[in-house]
This record gives sequence, C-alpha cells and structure tokens, in this order.
Amino acid sequence: MSLPMVVPDPRLPSSVTIYEVGPRDGLQNEQTVVPVDVKVELVERLVTAGLPVVEVTSFVHPKWVPQLADAEELLDRVDHTNGIPMPVLVPNERGLDRALAKGVRHIAIFGSATETFARRNLNRSLDEQFAMFEPTVTRALDEGMDVRAYVSMCFGDPWEGEVPIDQVVAVGKRLLDLGAYQLSLGDTTGVGTTGHVTALLDAFNAAGVPDDRLAMHFHDTYGQALANTYAALLHGVTTFDASAGGLGGCPYAESATGNLATEDLVWMLDGLGIRSGVDLPALAATSRWLAGHLGRPSPSRVVNAGGGA
Repeated sequence: MSLPMVVPDPRLPSSVTIYEVGPRDGLQNEQTVVPVDVKVELVERLVTAGLPVVEVTSFVHPKWVPQLADAEELLDRVDHTNGIPMPVLVPNERGLDRALAKGVRHIAIFGSATETFARRNLNRSLDEQFAMFEPTVTRALDEGMDVRAYVSMCFGDPWEGEVPIDQVVAVGKRLLDLGAYQLSLGDTTGVGTTGHVTALLDAFNAAGVPDDRLAMHFHDTYGQALANTYAALLHGVTTFDASAGGLGGCPYAESATGNLATEDLVWMLDGLGIRSGVDLPALAATSRWLAGHLGRPSPSRVVNAGGGA
C-alpha cells in the first residue's frame, strides 16, 4: 500500500499547518556544504508539494553555521516576496538588517529555555537573551514583519537534565510578550514523551497562552516524535514543525538528532483524515532526491518504506 487507509478521529483537528524547516534546520547540521542550486531546487520542490510555509535559511554569522553562508544568494533566487511565507531565522539586529535588505517579510528568533544552552548557543544568559531579542523584534514589527519565536530545550537539556515546566512557560511567555505571533516549543534532543507534552501544554494554557499561539517542534531521537505529535493534536495544537526527509539537528547540541520527518507526519495526518494540503508522493520524491545529493539514505520511515510512491 503506497498511501494509508483513512480512518478519521473526531477528537482531532480537521486541518493543520506544517511549518517546513528542512532548508534551514534540516541542512544546518550537514558537514558538507550543499550547493545553492540544490537548495533552490529543494525550496521550489517543497512549495510545489504544497508545504504552506517553508523556512528557507538563517542570517546567523557564516563563521558559526557555514552551511547557511549563502543566505543572500538563496533569497535572490527564490520567490520569497509573493505566495507562501518563506521565513528566515535572525539571531540579532545584524541578522535583521540582512533580512530587511533582501525584502524578507517573515522572520523567526531562537531562544533557549535553559541557562546553559542560552550561553552555548547565544553567548547570553537566560535573562540576557531577551535584551538581545527585544530591539530586533521591535524593529521587525515596526517594519511590518511577522515574527515567530522558537524556544529550545523545552523537554530536557543534555547539560542540565530535566527542565522545569514552569521555567519553560516563563521563557515562552516572555518571547510572546515581545511581540511574536507564535511560539514553537522545541524538543531539541528528542527526550519528550506524551505525558510531558500534555503537561507542558496544560501549563501554557493555565498561564493564558492558548493552543492556537503554540506550535510543536519535535526531534525523533528516541522515536517519540509521532506519538508526541498525536498528544499535541489531542490537546488542540494545529501547527507542527517538520523537516523533509527527517534531516536536521542542532550544531550546539550533539545529542540533537533529526527532526520529525515531514513525510512521516503527513502519512499519519493523511491516515487520520486531517488536511495539510501536502502532496505526499511529491514530498517523498523530493526527500529521495535530496538524499541522493547528500549521498546517504533518508532517515524518514515513509521514504525508506516506499510510501507515497
């Protein structure tokens, strides 16, 4: 069977938004630099496959993430000013200047729920990160941009261990209070489980943050990403980050393995009768094509099983 049998679950949302992070989060950990021609084709293929949002690159300094040093050239070659949103990650005001120069309309900032990761990833303390983000977000909003916020290490930190739920909520609320329209909760090292997902979402709701302001960003280190997605769906979340082919990780957290594969997410959603607008065969073909350029098999279960073919 190349496509799943559809058996709807009336408890779940009827549709979701998939926030595709493959071109940025998926490729940033690749040691071999991917040619910009391949990146351009990847973005175009993802758009053609029906992904409603494609995060294309980051304006982090090339010294820290050499893979994304071609951000300006990539933006020159993809249609990021019309049609679907193509956000870029900006770490600070210098990154925002670069985004504004290219006419970018959608950006994301990337915060940390823990002290150690804030220092390793941002060279700031947990509190200092907000002082860095505030002028960036204020200027972006003044320019009419949409600003999304990521918060990493929401379910566990390889240096600090368990992360208190109230600490995650406090950090997340501060990022939203800066003016972000949405908060993506990252299980950066893939240690989360379904009960933890439910408890965290309950805590955000209790703090006045509804599910429609939240997105989930799961990694599949321990094989829990789809189970955790289902728990979030049951809770009412309708935006999920995913990476074509299951690529990705974090350059500053060695235990952060691949993101939830977009194909695997779409397979589950299709089987549940949940609309995503994504053409699964076209998406799976794209990930097979990308795996060929990377010179190794895709970690996506759907791709390896031939699903969607």
